[in-house]
Amino acid sequence: MEALVTTQPIIEAFFDEPTNTVSYLVVDPQTQTAAVIDPVLDFDPASGEVDTRSAERILARATEQGWRIAMVLETHAHADHLSAAPFIKARTGAKIGIGEHIRDVQKIFRPVFALDDLKTDGSDFDCLFSDGERFALGSVEIEVMHTPGHTPADITYRIGDAVFVGDTLFMPDYGTARADFPGGDARQLYRSIRRLLSLPPETRLFMCHDYKAPGRDDYRWETTVSEQRKASVHVHDGVSEDEFVAMRTKRDATLSAPRLLLPSIQVNIRAGRFPEAEANGVRYLRIPVKVKAGAEIA
Repeated sequence: MEALVTTQPIIEAFFDEPTNTVSYLVVDPQTQTAAVIDPVLDFDPASGEVDTRSAERILARATEQGWRIAMVLETHAHADHLSAAPFIKARTGAKIGIGEHIRDVQKIFRPVFALDDLKTDGSDFDCLFSDGERFALGSVEIEVMHTPGHTPADITYRIGDAVFVGDTLFMPDYGTARADFPGGDARQLYRSIRRLLSLPPETRLFMCHDYKAPGRDDYRWETTVSEQRKASVHVHDGVSEDEFVAMRTKRDATLSAPRLLLPSIQVNIRAGRFPEAEANGVRYLRIPVKVKAGAEIA
């Protein structure tokens, strides 16, 4: 794939340890126009309390540097943290963008949570991006790559030699995303990863998460195509599609649900919005109850 000719952006990372999520502030140095990628809304599932401290850090940095946030870019509808996109939009006027296949994810989860009020046309978001689409952030050009597998709607943002891969890849010593969520597909994931790894070897890859691989005592979120091809524990060169699918399927069967799965999905498929408040002024999220075979409940 040919390299894009573009102004190189300023990139600053913000790590949220409770969710192991990395958000990014990406800035065009010529126009001081910025985008936030995958911002985190702080949420305590035990109390239901929401806080904005993580997003406030990003906003404070942008204000300090004189950067104008024009876009919030989601790589997908996350299942492990709630999005702070609406908060940033309210404070800055930024538009919220995501891949166009968010419609598929909305259609999958609307019946799961009985969300009768959920629109499944993607209109909660301001921008729906298609594969190969290019758009401007100031003088910086951003290319969209559809990279499904983890979910049907995953996209990657390519900005010059910097590529923001969402959950598709982790650091080489940790591996790859799970593919067992509804709509996930290990074969699609492998093909999306090989597409990413066909980019020039020096291309920088920015992760959305890090969990400290065994034997490593620090968090890391930047690597290169070359390093992934040489050292990825899941998809280094030489790993076939069938081998990857067998590994991924076996591994996924051992994984538990993310701690914030149920609130995250309900909120993030609405572009980070919570359901409207009830008559008592309180907003409610739903918990589907599954009864194990043989169990009896009243």
